[in-house]
Amino acid sequence: MSIPILSIAQMRQWEQATWAAGVSEQEVIRKAGRSVARIAVRNTQPADRILILAGKGHNGDDARCTVEWMPDREIRVLDIADPAQSFENLEACLQRQPDWIVDGLFGIGLNRPLNEAWIQFIERVNRSGIPVLSVDVPSGLDADHGKPLGTAIRAVVTVTLGAPKEGLLMPEAEPYVGRLEVGTDIGLVPCPIENERQWTVPGDFAGYPPRRLPVTHKGTYGHVAILAGSLGYHGAAVLAARGALRAQPGLVTVYPMENVYQPVASQLQAAMVHPWHPHQILPDSVTTVLIGPGLADPKTAERLAQEAARLWQDSSWHVIVDASALDWLPCGSVPKDVLRCITPHPGEAARMLKIPVRAVQADRVGSLRRLSQLWGNCWVVLKGHHTLIGRSTGPLFVNSSGNPGLAQGGSGDVLAGFIGGLLAQPALTQAPDRALRYAVWRHGDRADSLQSQASRWTLDELLAIL
Repeated sequence: MSIPILSIAQMRQWEQATWAAGVSEQEVIRKAGRSVARIAVRNTQPADRILILAGKGHNGDDARCTVEWMPDREIRVLDIADPAQSFENLEACLQRQPDWIVDGLFGIGLNRPLNEAWIQFIERVNRSGIPVLSVDVPSGLDADHGKPLGTAIRAVVTVTLGAPKEGLLMPEAEPYVGRLEVGTDIGLVPCPIENERQWTVPGDFAGYPPRRLPVTHKGTYGHVAILAGSLGYHGAAVLAARGALRAQPGLVTVYPMENVYQPVASQLQAAMVHPWHPHQILPDSVTTVLIGPGLADPKTAERLAQEAARLWQDSSWHVIVDASALDWLPCGSVPKDVLRCITPHPGEAARMLKIPVRAVQADRVGSLRRLSQLWGNCWVVLKGHHTLIGRSTGPLFVNSSGNPGLAQGGSGDVLAGFIGGLLAQPALTQAPDRALRYAVWRHGDRADSLQSQASRWTLDELLAIL
């Protein structure tokens, strides 16, 4: 059910296939309006004042059609054909201080720089400080390349229609797109196009994880060993363990450095805790090892780097590597038929590839492919805005959930633990891509749920509902 990320030409191809099947443009426009309205209602309150800026093309038609589906909002539609002539009307509307603006000025068909009148009009909307929901693409943004054509609306939310457009995921587009939502139910025929990158949707995880059978026991669901926690960073081990427990593997064992054993052990109940010592032998029941959270103490690197390399290169267990331990991994091949996964953020990826962070962000797809290739075709979770999941070849999945509230110390430790807890379970490692995608999506989705209730929330709250 994931959605391909399309170019403008591919989107036009999909539309033409729809018209050829006998579906009318007016029918699709009406359903597009309904899809946008659903998300607008989710972001607003009853009786909110909404100003709709509707251009003369189909993008404007989509915006106008939202009115039908928002009967309890106070809506004013401003039709704009000539920005210079409409500027005074815009000023008058802004003086009424609407709660939201719906931007339907230009769609994906815009392919030339805006003239001065349009630039002034859009900049006035941006200066108003009123949150904007853009229909399909922020007006003025090139939907293929992600760059403004003179200027562009700075949206809080963009509801793109049918499928995400390639330009909306470019780094240059981030200041304009805001949160990207996809209106999928707009009446188009099934998409005839397959692309390398896929947009994750909640429906990808219907019935996942699978229901547990009554005859099973804790041995059925695997055992994750977590090597984490050093002096000054013991909390990371606790958060990773709690994340793993939320995934419900059969057993969780944490191995912190000896000097932080007590604070780690005192904060955990269901997880077993043993101080790590040289030549540690892990139990035969272990199915997956997570190494990395909270191992930033330089003395720890001296003790564990060689062990991390051995686990990565030789172990028959599944191995997930996060945080500081990423710097300890040797390039090259890994054993076949076992899972290897790394979870770098852009800074860690840059260190591994020996390139600047901006180069990683400018080509996240290429960076992920290169990381996987260098480290034995491992799975890569390249974190950040729209976390990317994949390997050196095959499809890549773009995560659709999450918000800036996750930009706090410890959220990555929770995710790493949750991934470890899922991949410890033999039934779930049969399709590791789905387990990884689910972990990332669920982590972000629960953060979105908290964000919808309050602008500030804690990792304890996230763990409670993960």
